[in-house]
Amino acid sequence: MSEPAHGNLLRIPKATFRAHIVDGLRSAILKGEIVPGAPVTEVSLAEQFGVSRGPLREAMRQLIDEGLLVTVPYTGTRVVELSVEDIREIYSMRVTLEIFAFELVWDRRDDDFRHALLSRQAQLTRCIDSGDDIASIDAELQLHGFVYEASGHKILQKMWDSIRGRLQLYWAAHHRAHGIRGPRRDGHDSYVEAALGQSLDVMRAEIRAHMARGGRQTEDFLLSLQDGKIEQD
Repeated sequence: MSEPAHGNLLRIPKATFRAHIVDGLRSAILKGEIVPGAPVTEVSLAEQFGVSRGPLREAMRQLIDEGLLVTVPYTGTRVVELSVEDIREIYSMRVTLEIFAFELVWDRRDDDFRHALLSRQAQLTRCIDSGDDIASIDAELQLHGFVYEASGHKILQKMWDSIRGRLQLYWAAHHRAHGIRGPRRDGHDSYVEAALGQSLDVMRAEIRAHMARGGRQTEDFLLSLQDGKIEQD
């Protein structure tokens, strides 16, 4: 496992401190330049980015909210690490949350809902076709996140926001380790078809199957790391 490569991050223009710091840190984490479990200190990052610790602290707080960083009392802030048990809990919770979100919106789906969902699917396809792995993962999460946004349920949306960063981190690590360039191109066809279909029971079944596949893949990846079969960059 390599050491954090803070030196690869660009100096940030002062006019856009926070947004650039967030984008730079998130990109470095997802690309594996700052590895899971690595400490992230205000002092070193403030020097690297050439900014004061105030906006840096705000940016780190945003990434904590996104689930990419975690603060441990008396230890400091570091890139989040997930165990197999964490993955099982996240995916079991995703099934419940996503089914609930569709139950909330099912009778309110209209042409705007259809067009917005298809637009996000098209964006995911474009990212996959361009070979941009990080953008593809983000687009996949944007596709899944749409129903949470459409539900209008603020607490539900906040719960989704709290787990999507962790999913993004481990999907990115999984793809790097296996040389995968984005999600499968047709991987969400049945999901979108069910989401726009007539049967809520079909949608529930699709969510369960979709999450089971994703959970198994992520769990297998973490087990392979624990067994020493794969070394992270």
